[in-house]
Amino acid sequence: MKLTIFFRLALGYFAVILVTGSVSAYSVFNLDKLYEEAKGIVTIDERILDLKTKLSNTILSQLGHQKKFILTADSVFYSQFLSAEKDFSVGLKQATALADTPTKREILGQISVLEKQLSAIMYGEIEAKRADPNYPKEEYDTKKDDLVGKILDNLKLLADTSMKDAYERMHTMGLAADSARKMALYMFAVAIVLIIGISYMSTRSIIKPLRTVSAKTNEISQGIFEGNLAITSPPEIAELGRAVNAMCQKLKEVDIMKADFFSAMSHELRTPLTSIKQGVSLLRSGYVTPISAKQERLLDILAQETHRLIEMVNSLLDLSKMEAGMMTYDFHETNLVSLIRQVTTEMAPLLETKKLTTHVECDESTPLLRLDRERILQAIRNLVGNAVKFSPDGGHIDIACSRKEHSIEFSIKDTGPGIPKENLGTIFEKFQQLSANTPKWGKGTGLGLSLVKHIIVAHGGRVWAESQLGQGCTFIFALPLS
Repeated sequence: MKLTIFFRLALGYFAVILVTGSVSAYSVFNLDKLYEEAKGIVTIDERILDLKTKLSNTILSQLGHQKKFILTADSVFYSQFLSAEKDFSVGLKQATALADTPTKREILGQISVLEKQLSAIMYGEIEAKRADPNYPKEEYDTKKDDLVGKILDNLKLLADTSMKDAYERMHTMGLAADSARKMALYMFAVAIVLIIGISYMSTRSIIKPLRTVSAKTNEISQGIFEGNLAITSPPEIAELGRAVNAMCQKLKEVDIMKADFFSAMSHELRTPLTSIKQGVSLLRSGYVTPISAKQERLLDILAQETHRLIEMVNSLLDLSKMEAGMMTYDFHETNLVSLIRQVTTEMAPLLETKKLTTHVECDESTPLLRLDRERILQAIRNLVGNAVKFSPDGGHIDIACSRKEHSIEFSIKDTGPGIPKENLGTIFEKFQQLSANTPKWGKGTGLGLSLVKHIIVAHGGRVWAESQLGQGCTFIFALPLS
């Protein structure tokens, strides 16, 4: 029988009240003589056991963060490694202060020596990696694992010693107490175990499926629509799980329909738009019939708008391919700086039209990268074009390219109106535009930045924006070194 949430909670509360009442009946006994021994268990042995667990987790965390830093060279992991090292030192000092026997102090002294040896090896490995990427990693790993194993063994020995001391104190308490007090202690221990057990059993069956549903909703918010929830109990949450699965199926169907629609419409629109463009070109050339100046101006507008529509259709088609994982990339060793120079040269007429000044600062010695030349050009053109759109007439654009440790970083800063902080996380999503305070010439399709993100991510890089309202915006992408 699958119990409802209400019945589970009611049954658990009833059991807890029953056990608590039984324990309370024995709590009236005088336990003054047992105070000192009980204090030793609570303030020394139990505390040492807690510190043992903390120290075990901390040393493993320290090792894990160091290994991640070795692999990624991410300063975040190095900071976490230092923090874990500090936490271990603090915990070891606390345990040493609590140690009330020579055995415990001796064990803690051995742990301190082993930890210093481990830290020396970890720092040594970091320096070795910086000096030579082909350093003997396996040798360092063996030494680290051996020392961590010894530390954990000593921590277990410390815990066993503390447990033994706790048992001896409890034995002393049992010998000192009369039968009534022994019974009170026994009932108290049973009550604690039962309360924890009942609370755990009654809430686990509720919290666990709720966490599963919560995790699924997070996946849905990230665009993952796999309806794979398999919850059978409690009935209320099982029903919620089935509803979430049904919602995922519908969202998946809508997402597929959307992608198919964009792809189909892009293909269908491209041909007639190309025909229109060619027709407008023939009319402008006077091939059909001579045209007046007014007609020429109208045809110029038609040509510009047709070109804009074709670019939009091409962007939609490219984005559909990228989202479907069908975009092919042709990677070759390429100089990123040369691509930047090419784009700035192409954009020169547009920059002159708006009287924009540009400053390009690129390190010509940057190494070659494995890139798809045309796709990276597309990304740079979109970012430069975006800066031109949002910079006012007479504004300034700064373009930079330099090496940053294990990557090459490109940045472009404009003097436009800037982007609100709350929008910086969404501007790389398709069809995301800022309508407020956006000049007429700044309107676009909302696809350019989404294309940039797909292209950079496909190259193993990352892209982001930094901005403050009224102070322009800086777009940055970083590509990993081969």
